[in-house]
Parts: sequence; C-alpha cells; structure tokens
Amino acid sequence: MSKDLIDTNDLSRDELLNLIDLIAALKAADRDGCVPPLLAGRSLAMVFEQASTRTRVSFEVAMTKLGGHALFLRPGEIHLGERETLGDTAEVLSRMCDGIMARVALHQTIVDLAATSTVPVINGSSDFVHPTQAICDVFTMSEHRPAGKKLEDCTIVFVGDRTQVCSSLLFTASTLGMHFIHAGPSRYRSPDEWVALGEENLAIAGCGSISVTDDVESAVAHADFVYTDCWWWEGQDDEIPARRAAFMPRYQVNATLMAHASAEAKFMHCLPASRGVEVTDEIIDSHRSIVFDQAENRLHTQMALLAWFIAPTLKPTGTPSVRDGHTSRVTQLLKARGLG
Repeated sequence: MSKDLIDTNDLSRDELLNLIDLIAALKAADRDGCVPPLLAGRSLAMVFEQASTRTRVSFEVAMTKLGGHALFLRPGEIHLGERETLGDTAEVLSRMCDGIMARVALHQTIVDLAATSTVPVINGSSDFVHPTQAICDVFTMSEHRPAGKKLEDCTIVFVGDRTQVCSSLLFTASTLGMHFIHAGPSRYRSPDEWVALGEENLAIAGCGSISVTDDVESAVAHADFVYTDCWWWEGQDDEIPARRAAFMPRYQVNATLMAHASAEAKFMHCLPASRGVEVTDEIIDSHRSIVFDQAENRLHTQMALLAWFIAPTLKPTGTPSVRDGHTSRVTQLLKARGLG
C-alpha cells in the first residue's frame, strides 16, 4: 500500500473495495455515535490553496470524530513555496503533525509535498485528480446501485467538461471494472492519455469499458448514474461565453435529457452546482438526485481515508508504567517551579 494518496490510480481494485467496506463500517459507527478514537491526540495539517466547503468541513469533522485535531492552513498564513521551499514546509509539518491533506492548484505541488513528507499525504484535489471525491462517489454508488446489480455492472455517464472529477471517476471506475462514458463536446472530452490509463486499469480488472462520445442522449440511455460538474471554474472567466455556447443546451442535465435514461437512473454532482447552468433545479431537487447523500458521504469517506493511511503509521502508545513514569517526571518538574 502506498504511503500517500496522490493519484486516483494509487489504489488497487482490492484496496478500493476494502475502503468501501471501511467507509460503510465507519458510517454505521457514526450513526450509532460509536466512532472508534483511532486518531486520539493526533493532528492533521490541512493545506488549502483553494476554497472548499465539503473538503474542509469533512476532513475537519472526520478528525474530530476519530479523536484528533485538524489545522486549517492557507497561503498567506504559512510559507508554501514562498520564502520556504515546499520540501522544507513538508519536513516541518511532518515533525509536528501525523498527516497532511492538501487541496492545491497544481498537481505537482502535492507530488512535491509527498516527496519530502515523512507522514502520509492525501490529495484533497489538484488540477489533475480529486481522489477523495471519486472514492466517495463509488461508495455512494454502491449504496444506490440498482437492485440485483453489482458495482462492476453499473454504468456511469459523465456529462460535460473534463474536470479533475471526471478524470478521477474514469480512473476509479476502470480500476473497479465498471462502465464509464464521457459525453461532451470534442474540445472538452477526456483526452486519449486518460483513456489509455483507464484501459490499463480495465485490463487488470478483467471487465468494464470506457467510451467517449458527443452523443449524450444515447449515452444517458445506458446510465445507472448520470453525473455532471461545473462547466467553468475560478480563473476561466474569459472562457465562459465559449464554454456556455459549447455545452448549452444539449449537455445541460434537465428533464429532457433525463427522459432518455431509465427510471432507476440516479443523478450525481460533486457540488457546488451552478443551478440553471449544468443542471436544472427540477433535476437536482428531484427524487432521482442523490447529491446530498453524496455530500454527506464525503465525511464518512474522509474518516476511512484518515484511518486507512494514518492509523497504521502511528507508534504504539507507552505501557501504563511508561506513561506513569512520564507523568511523574513532568509533575515533579512543575512542582519544582511551584506550579504543581
């Protein structure tokens, strides 16, 4: 098992399936108020170059539920590649914290952090992949898959732009041997190198398929899950007119498009959603939508990832006699200063 979760392809099929089971177990424990304090007294450094609701809240709450503590760190408050190398930052954080989660603009930043860090590093999103989102998504699909279907029998249709969520789903679905279709205009579809990586995963899995098309209506007809994401992000303002023209109206997930899907097909979105743009209120608020189950599952997924990557790296706590010895020594020193 890799020390870090940097790329969606870092996990094997068996590891993903085991993680799905662990997410389910921790979700059940959380519902009963019985999450084991696997990270009691431990700290997670959370580095954010980009704003996020779900990533920040889910990791922070997950650490709390596991008995630990999360520190919110952002550029301007820490030296992240400015006045201090990324390597030096990673070394310092490794000496003080038990893990690092980073949501970064450039994928190379997370790669460089992990290269120097001596504690586990988790990619909370980069411009290439969003592993934690994709793992959450396939767990959510496992909860909502059609009756009688195994996860590997399901088809995901991603509609719209080739975002880092799209790439992560392609890689994760192919690792699990699922069927993945990306439907979008040619300029915004998954590139050949993504498809090639996915096909390597399919060869190992021994099942599944990947296809890329502009025929969104035919694609959706095969869907168990129809998934979309925003059509533009921060820094792409100058591209909005061209992007809107390319996607609207054909690739908007609305009642007309969903009419091509089976009645059992579910709608998914990683959020935040631009309502009235890539999806209409009629769909995102419908009984077919599982977007808020998906959002909640970010919490349970982060608990599992933190337990999976950090807990095995922790040194065993001292025996009662060792702990008593340290307590006695500290107490004596405090008494010597009149503080005990």
